[in-house]
This record gives sequence, C-alpha cells and structure tokens, in this order.
Amino acid sequence: MPDEKDRLYLYEALELRSEYEARIKTLQECLPEAQKQRDRFGFNRDDQVVKRPSPEFDQSAAREDLKKLEYKRRKLNSTIQETNFHTTIEYERESINLNEALELRKAINERIGDLHTQVVNSAYQRVIYKEGRDIVEENPVSYRRAITELDQARLNFRELNRKLRKASFETIVPFKDE
Repeated sequence: MPDEKDRLYLYEALELRSEYEARIKTLQECLPEAQKQRDRFGFNRDDQVVKRPSPEFDQSAAREDLKKLEYKRRKLNSTIQETNFHTTIEYERESINLNEALELRKAINERIGDLHTQVVNSAYQRVIYKEGRDIVEENPVSYRRAITELDQARLNFRELNRKLRKASFETIVPFKDE
C-alpha cells in the first residue's frame, strides 16, 4: 500500500485530472502556435496588430511546463483507469468494475433521452383528417408505459450514480498529489 501522501481518493484524482486539463489548456493557448491558429480562423480581424510575448512570459518555460503537465496527466489517467478496472461495485445483484459501471451509466443516460422523446411523442395521438372523417393513429407505445419506463430508467441512473460516487470516496488511487 502506498504511503498516505502518495495516494488519493478516486474523487480527488478526478479533480486533479480536471485541474491538469485546465492548466494544459491555459498553457497551450498562451503559445504562439495557438495564437496563429486563432488568427487563421478569423478571431483576429486587425491585420495591423503585431503581438510579442510579455517580458514575464517565457515560451520555452511554458513549453517545458506543458510537457510536464501532459506527462503527469497521462500517468494519472492511466492510474485512474487501472483503478477503475480493479474496483468493483454491486449493481442489480451483480459485481461490476467501475469502468463497466461508467459505460452502463452512459448507456442508461442515452436511454433516458430516448425514453423522454418517446414520452413526449406518446402524449398526443396523430389525427389525420381524410375524406370527411378523422383517422386516429394509435401510438406504438402507450403514454403510461412510456412514462413508467422513463421513471424506472431515471431510478436506475440515480442508483448507479450514487454507487459510483460512493466508490469514488472510498477507493484509493496510488498517485502523489502535488
């Protein structure tokens, strides 16, 4: 087991990864390559403006910092993924690893979107006026059934999300915080 200062809870590791990503984005956007890229896409309309680095900004130091941060993010991400594969939770009387649980949560969330559309569509019947009479098309799925399935999917999502969150507060990731 790693020393206490050389480990993080999973939720802390996820926060640190987000911080690394934000810091990387900031450094990347400070570099002249990003400035030229933005200018090429029309973000800078004034062709007379010339920019030069501020006296406090050292491009080579920024590139070195960027390289270090990208390395740390890669190592942290690898450690998080490894932890996700080796940590399990119980869901629907089955033991699944966190990676599978995250994929399942994503699928349930997509299903919720589909069911939402189904509920909205089944709330009204389509009526076609033809030859002096109304022809009513029945919905393929009844409104009650659609709303029941949507509610159940939302409950499943909530249950799984809570288990994932709980695991993130209990699971240790062997990575040294800064």
